[in-house]
Amino acid sequence: MRLHHLLLVLFFVVLSAGSGFTHGVTDSLSCRWKKGICVLTRCPGTMRQIGTCFGPPVKCCRLK
Repeated sequence: MRLHHLLLVLFFVVLSAGSGFTHGVTDSLSCRWKKGICVLTRCPGTMRQIGTCFGPPVKCCRLK
């Protein structure tokens, strides 16, 4: 039974460590840090969306 608890803890540690690597751009500061700009509309043709700035309506765009 103790082995199950140890495996469960190990599983949660692995999941929490992996979540940091999948975290994307979520605010204007991190958008600018990744050389992007915040726009209210769709990203222009030469740019692609890499995240959001202040929530879903505002997109962080960067050159392709």
